[in-house]
Amino acid sequence: MSRDTPADRKESNIQPDGGTEAAHEDIDYLDREVNLLRPSTPFMRDHLKIIWSSFVLWALVVFGPVTMTAIAPEMMTVQTPLFGFPLHYFLVSLGAPTGALILAVVYTRYRDRLDQKYGIEPDSVENAAPEGSEATAADGGVEQ
Repeated sequence: MSRDTPADRKESNIQPDGGTEAAHEDIDYLDREVNLLRPSTPFMRDHLKIIWSSFVLWALVVFGPVTMTAIAPEMMTVQTPLFGFPLHYFLVSLGAPTGALILAVVYTRYRDRLDQKYGIEPDSVENAAPEGSEATAADGGVEQ
């Protein structure tokens, strides 16, 4: 049984995770299968890392206080000195929505970095309409 060395992988464009290396411009994403368990492009693999880590953090932020209240009610039902509410109420009513908003900002920053890494420009989608085709007004209005 032969093993691939990094030099062999470089020559054959095989990455250690089993994917193949290709320039972003060479990949036709519309013809690629979208599979959450086996992403077919490097961009999809990197994007899924961001999505899954964001999902895990979101689940901890949203369901963590509720779960802790069920596990340790004596700790979570103490009155907070600042507002006088029980700790679990404060965490669920203020912590979860604030945490979700912070996670949304963090996700957009990581996604912007990912787009820059792969050379995806925000204007490239808007300007991708073929010559002579009629543009669609996405807000329901009429294009001026």
